[in-house]
Amino acid sequence: MRGLTAGITVLMGLLVLLSALGVVWSKHQSRQLFGELQALEERRDEYNAEWSRLQLEQSTWGTHARIEGIAREQLNMERPPMDRVIIVRD
Repeated sequence: MRGLTAGITVLMGLLVLLSALGVVWSKHQSRQLFGELQALEERRDEYNAEWSRLQLEQSTWGTHARIEGIAREQLNMERPPMDRVIIVRD
């Protein structure tokens, strides 16, 4: 009987040890994944900031004033007099 009790005690000790190792491993995994999550969230924020900047840049490239400025400076174009403008309608 004494040997059985000692065996159960050893078995319980091993189970407690394995359980403790499982908790340590789980905590380690949790910390690693949390670090990865933070890095990914930081990259997401950087991408969102770049996306906003690119949208602003795109809207700037298509403004009427910019297109008219390029037409005048690079293509030497001028606005025609109003009597030469023809408006086409459906």
